[in-house]
Amino acid sequence: MTTATLLPRADAPSAARSRLAFAGIAAGNLLVLLDTSILNVALPDLQRTLHPAAAAVPWAVDAYTVLFAGLLLAAGALADRWGPRRVYRASLAAFAVLSALCAAAPGIDSLILGRALLGAAGAGLVPASLGLLIAMNPDPARRTWAVGAWTAVSGLGAAAGPVLGGFLVELGGWRLVFLVAPPIALAALALARRLPVPPRAAARPLDRPGMLLSTGALGALTFGLVEAGVAGWTAPQTLAPLALAVLAFAALVVVERRVASPVLPPSLLALPRVRAALVAAAVACFSFYGCLYLLDLWLQHAYRLSPLDAGLASLPLTLPVCVMPFFTGRLVARRGARPVLLAGMTASVLAGLLLLAATGHHPPLALLIVAELALAGTGTLSIPGASAEMAVAAPTELAATGQGALNGIRQAGSALGVAVLGTTGTLSAAGAVVLLVGVAAVFTVERATRRRA
Repeated sequence: MTTATLLPRADAPSAARSRLAFAGIAAGNLLVLLDTSILNVALPDLQRTLHPAAAAVPWAVDAYTVLFAGLLLAAGALADRWGPRRVYRASLAAFAVLSALCAAAPGIDSLILGRALLGAAGAGLVPASLGLLIAMNPDPARRTWAVGAWTAVSGLGAAAGPVLGGFLVELGGWRLVFLVAPPIALAALALARRLPVPPRAAARPLDRPGMLLSTGALGALTFGLVEAGVAGWTAPQTLAPLALAVLAFAALVVVERRVASPVLPPSLLALPRVRAALVAAAVACFSFYGCLYLLDLWLQHAYRLSPLDAGLASLPLTLPVCVMPFFTGRLVARRGARPVLLAGMTASVLAGLLLLAATGHHPPLALLIVAELALAGTGTLSIPGASAEMAVAAPTELAATGQGALNGIRQAGSALGVAVLGTTGTLSAAGAVVLLVGVAAVFTVERATRRRA
């Protein structure tokens, strides 16, 4: 297959046009990860301005990731039905408008609502941009390079977020953080006019009950965990959402066994190596984004660092995300996914031990930097390893569903990481949680992947 099978020869893009089209795709995907990290350093300034309740602060971050996780698979189905180009452009336009509205939010409630809607727009960007990227690069070798570059640009968003956010907060306050996305989204929208119009895939039926239940369960669980850190585990405002989450998850299991096209087919979850990939991805994002959130706040409160200095101090955690996926991909190709996954989970255990040692109000910054590097290893090893494991373990007819589930579980892990680690109160307490979760993940992944030998 060549590009000519997707486009009339007269419209076949030149090399320059292809580069511009790739820039339009990559810019939109950059926004997704930029928005997961740019707000963290702005939260102290936001608290001083809006005076939100303590339990509301994590939701400024988690409202985005909960909706993103819950709607990711649905967005993929919509991209198949309406065409990835149309979904991508609509999502870009929505992202630009909603970011501007978040900048003008008069209170924390309207900001949280805006962030939730931003998560829905972000969910449309990822599968649509990937679909366009695949359509533009039918050659397997070229496609592999393009996906690697697409991933690296996304990592740049995660790395630039804390530094850029810190700079903007010092320049004019937290509202400026939300004015970064509109010009990028509009530029990507202009470049998106050059994108090809790939043939639509066969429309997949939407599992609306499954999507509603999975999103509701994750939202209720996140709400309960946030309240547990503020009001305690026995408080009614903690127990009620946790009970609701249990009921929603139970209903989800029943529904997914009966619908024709479930969000996450039980037959897929029955495969041990699929479960290993999902566990590794969830734990990696739980530890990475939960600790990034906590450290950005801790560095400003405990060390009295400025927002910009706090963003710079998080670079050992975020910067490797831009570079390491290229090397990890080669490592997976040579050694297989299993040792890479285990190395990533072991790095999470190491990070937990280092943070556990960060006692007192001012633990050595050198200790935190080493812990950040270990956390970076968790993310940069586990995510590519999990993607490779899912690609091999999932049946061909469920390959797209498996990768979609992997992306969804990553966002769910991020949301739960912020909810749990963001309310632990101390770095050592967060380290204990990361350590326990990491140890459990090491044993789970080792046991599940051992059977392939």
